[in-house]
Amino acid sequence: MAARTRTPNQSLSRLMAEAGLGNAQLARRVNLAGRELGLSLHYDKTTVSHWIKGSVPRPEARPAVAEALSRALRRPVTSAELGWEAGPAEDPDVVTGVVELSRADMDPSRRSVLGTGMYAVTLVVPSFEDVAGRVEAAAAGRTVRIGASDVETVRKMTDKVAEMLDEIGAGHARPMAAAFLTNTVGTYLRASGTERVVRDMRAAAADLVYLTGWMAMYEEKQGLGQRYYLEALKLAGEAEDHVTYCRTLRGMSLQASHLGYGEKALELADSAAEAAPSAGPRLVAFLRGQQAHASAMVKDRRAALARLGETETALARADNRRDAVGGYDEAAFHFHEAHVRWCLGDGEGSVQALRRSNAARSPQERQGRLHCLGVIAERQFRMRHVEAACRTWGAFLDEHMVVSSARGDAHLRTMLKELPHYRGLNAARDLEERARHVAALKAA
Repeated sequence: MAARTRTPNQSLSRLMAEAGLGNAQLARRVNLAGRELGLSLHYDKTTVSHWIKGSVPRPEARPAVAEALSRALRRPVTSAELGWEAGPAEDPDVVTGVVELSRADMDPSRRSVLGTGMYAVTLVVPSFEDVAGRVEAAAAGRTVRIGASDVETVRKMTDKVAEMLDEIGAGHARPMAAAFLTNTVGTYLRASGTERVVRDMRAAAADLVYLTGWMAMYEEKQGLGQRYYLEALKLAGEAEDHVTYCRTLRGMSLQASHLGYGEKALELADSAAEAAPSAGPRLVAFLRGQQAHASAMVKDRRAALARLGETETALARADNRRDAVGGYDEAAFHFHEAHVRWCLGDGEGSVQALRRSNAARSPQERQGRLHCLGVIAERQFRMRHVEAACRTWGAFLDEHMVVSSARGDAHLRTMLKELPHYRGLNAARDLEERARHVAALKAA
């Protein structure tokens, strides 16, 4: 029987040539991208050679190949562009997208799968004009009518979730937000009402979806956070809500900066600023602070310091009101200042700014204080200020006992990795023993 002939994949060959990647290089990049999907891939140059000759990777691995090429080319590459079967088409109904995403997120049996979703560096973000003004005031089959009080219910719930986030951490607050999105907000978004109420409901829902995405990001569920952010952008556009749209873009910039993608962080931060032409001083500070951080990441010292100065000036002009969602205050400013100083080589100045950040926090902001303490200690270790780092880690452990936070867990793992190198110091040895006890309690 004659062997089946395959058609060479010229699309893959062309993309690899454009990216300047050889077979072995692409295989390594695909294996790395696969880890973000929770896949254990062991491709090598021979595997890629088979792909070029016409074989096709298994369906669950194709997104890793597409993302590896996307990152190399700095533009989106899809499975379809590679000549392979694409995934399911994106649902154009934003309400369905929000409900299905939040329903999966509130289901413990599916949450671990959602959490392995890959962060797409080259994701194309819809412009405000692309998503603005698509509200339909009525739809077939609607049996519920909403009013201003329902909008207020969503806004109050969003504020309560934000308070929970500050006090006990995203690990507890996000499932509640997902459940409320699924069971209540989804119904409201499909209900009828006046044009004003329908728009206001979408704006209120966009705030909650943005906050849920922020919590997913904070819990290191990066692909999930990015998906929530995209849904928030769409809802904000439908509501013609520039503030939530640019706030979400800024959140996406923060996510990119956290993952180390400086150029992407700056692109998103600049887009957020451009989308808010009539922003008040507090929102200006919120946006300029992220621009400062991203500029420092790409080593643009002049722009970073200029944006940081604009942040401080805008914050000084703001009134005393601070939104629970996406607010910006003195603590946030000093946190941005710390990142800028660190990226520009001022380690001591960064630690001092982080301490100012924590000093400006209210007693209820436990999650922010926890993360800030973790960052201080890690930077002190990197500067070889070991005893000072041990004192900071001690304060961190006090906070970590009462806050559910994936970032807190990550800081704890870093501590346990670093401390064994300094067992000759009594402070480090005692701290390691306490840290292992806390880790055991958290795992129980």
